[in-house]
Amino acid sequence: MEASSVRVDVWVWAVRLFPSRNAAATACKGGKVHVNGRRAKPAQPVHVGDKIEVTAPSGERVAVVTKLLNRRVGAAVARECYEDHSPPPPPREYRIAMPQRDRGAGRPTKKDRRALGRLRGY
Repeated sequence: MEASSVRVDVWVWAVRLFPSRNAAATACKGGKVHVNGRRAKPAQPVHVGDKIEVTAPSGERVAVVTKLLNRRVGAAVARECYEDHSPPPPPREYRIAMPQRDRGAGRPTKKDRRALGRLRGY
């Protein structure tokens, strides 16, 4: 018998939007997961047709639930359980390039670390 609802943290983990269930629950507690436009707690039930918005490390994802899962499945099966409405990633030229140290420059000095901290706003 198929369940009529599943916990939101279990579902986003099962369809591979997060690498672990703990990461999914932490994201829910931190306000990174929304169900139908409202902030979701980890135990909130998800039903077929719900719109899930996730702000994950890999970027923003928007999915509409088409099938409920309560355990993790393969990537091919997971993609069949939701419709992906995620916005396209920004063009490559708009992404901010991370500054890199010269090869062989060694570890940053105390002065370098303080300059990096000012740059990052620490």
